[in-house]
Amino acid sequence: MSSAKLHQLLVEKDLTLSVAESCTGGLLSHLITQNAGASKYFLGGVIAYSNQLKKDLLGVSSKTLDTHGAVSQETAEAMCEGLYQKTKADICLAITGVAGPTGGTPEKPVGLVWMAIRCKNLKIFSMHFDGDRQEIIGRSAEAILDRTISLL
Repeated sequence: MSSAKLHQLLVEKDLTLSVAESCTGGLLSHLITQNAGASKYFLGGVIAYSNQLKKDLLGVSSKTLDTHGAVSQETAEAMCEGLYQKTKADICLAITGVAGPTGGTPEKPVGLVWMAIRCKNLKIFSMHFDGDRQEIIGRSAEAILDRTISLL
């Protein structure tokens, strides 16, 4: 499982981690804390499902949300940077997307997920996952863990 490998790397490298989640609703934090000793590196997370909490807790601007929407490269970046400003973790992860089954549009279909990783520098990427809501959420959480491992 990806979280066990990430756990090993974070402990070995003495790095801290924090997360900002939207579409995964806490699953990412749950996967990270399944490893005994996660308190050595996991500072915590913010589940900012609503735009209001994205603004209030993570500093995402109204302009970003109004112009680009909650599911966008710009919002993922702002979530990640806002999280870093609050936690100063060595690695910050942010994830926002459309888990479905409703809420998709032609421009932002169900399964579109934007992720940001702040580790030395900022990496932002999108992925599109097929499947039902639970599959999309699970694959999203695993994907950001895998990508983080590849950067370490």
